[in-house]
Amino acid sequence: MGKNRMKKKGILLALCLLMGWLTACTTSVQQSESQDDMEFTVVSEDRLPEELREIVEEKKENAFKLTYADEGYLYICTGYGKQDSGGYSITVDSLYETDNAIYVNTNLLGPKAGSASGNSPSYPYIVIKVEFRDKTVVFD
Repeated sequence: MGKNRMKKKGILLALCLLMGWLTACTTSVQQSESQDDMEFTVVSEDRLPEELREIVEEKKENAFKLTYADEGYLYICTGYGKQDSGGYSITVDSLYETDNAIYVNTNLLGPKAGSASGNSPSYPYIVIKVEFRDKTVVFD
């Protein structure tokens, strides 16, 4: 009976070591993928390519996420749909590139307390312009 316990403990120890080794390998793979912050420009509506302006106009009623390529640039667009009032702003919390994709994270900020935001609905969206990259864009 003592040998069986030793054998079970040995197998359990081997499994634990294997799990630890596999976890360490996974961690090192994740850490090896580089992240490079990207330079970008926020583009106003009057500076959008005409076709993109029309697409945004069609989609702005509802939340949307889209990309558009034109003349060596990639436009990354995020819309937050119809809001009951104005005064909203959007921040770009992160925009970075890895070997396989471009990641973007934006955030909608509500009107500031006490500001005159009006009662008319608004359709907040942001268009980010970067140099063209043939990569998938992941919206976080």
